[in-house]
Amino acid sequence: MSAIEAGTLSIRGRLGRAVAAAGRGGRGRLSLPKQALAQATALFLLFTVLFPILWVFALSLDPLNRSRPEGLSLIPANATLEAYAQVLSQPTNNPISFLELTANSLKIAFSSSIFSVLIGVSAAYAFSRLRFTGREVLMLAILGVLMLPSVATLAPLFVMLNKIQVSLPFLGEFNLRNSLMGVSLAIISGLLPFAIWNLKGYLDTIPHDLEEAAAVDGASTNQTFLRIILPLAMPALAVTAFLGFVAGWTEFYFSWMFLENPSDQTLAMAIYAMQGQFSSTPWSLFSAFAILFAFPPAVVYFFAQRYIISGLAIGAVKG
Repeated sequence: MSAIEAGTLSIRGRLGRAVAAAGRGGRGRLSLPKQALAQATALFLLFTVLFPILWVFALSLDPLNRSRPEGLSLIPANATLEAYAQVLSQPTNNPISFLELTANSLKIAFSSSIFSVLIGVSAAYAFSRLRFTGREVLMLAILGVLMLPSVATLAPLFVMLNKIQVSLPFLGEFNLRNSLMGVSLAIISGLLPFAIWNLKGYLDTIPHDLEEAAAVDGASTNQTFLRIILPLAMPALAVTAFLGFVAGWTEFYFSWMFLENPSDQTLAMAIYAMQGQFSSTPWSLFSAFAILFAFPPAVVYFFAQRYIISGLAIGAVKG
């Protein structure tokens, strides 16, 4: 076994033992009254979280399209799935289907998540391992940008992207601002400071001994980064990627201000367009749209939860 593999297995073993020890330390026996209190508290929190979701689901089943369910009945009389069928066929007055809206939102969410992580982990590794002139100033600048709300950069990004004309094979020529690509770039610019800062903190906890062992075995810097650092940083990458996906999925400001073509609309824009004045809002359609809108992030979290939870747990032990 090479020094690289031995070092990787060693650090993984230490992290696993640390997490297991933390788990064993928190599983003490509770008395019956304390157990009852803990379970009652958990049930109360569960009810508090789930009840608004069930209320929205009840609104989506209401055939009378009322502003809110009457009483505490979560399943209204004559419940129907007609609102879901209408939302899936054509949710708004624009000639665009729900699947087309979903495709546009997925393009923005996945591109924002993937590129922010790829660029962010590369920059984070440089800040974590390299010592160069202006390193501290750049880190402070990134922290300063992180403190700004993303909407604060809307005007300068609008002006800058509006001046760029792009010509690509199969896509033709288009204005970068009035495109899903331009919206994705704007979102990535806001996600990068968080990705860099978050990933740098995690990479700082990975021992330098692994890289030194890899160098002794003849591995280059790129090989060390790809074969040792990235696998060990997978939990942190998963957390950052998921948060980037959610940010791109729910993004509204840039899409609403940048995009002009109805075919480029996203789900967030469509659900905003469904709002009316007072009682003119189609509440059943609005609620059905909201339920469907929340489904894809839940699916992504379900498949990535193993990495996300491990990333949060290891970060808690290391912190």
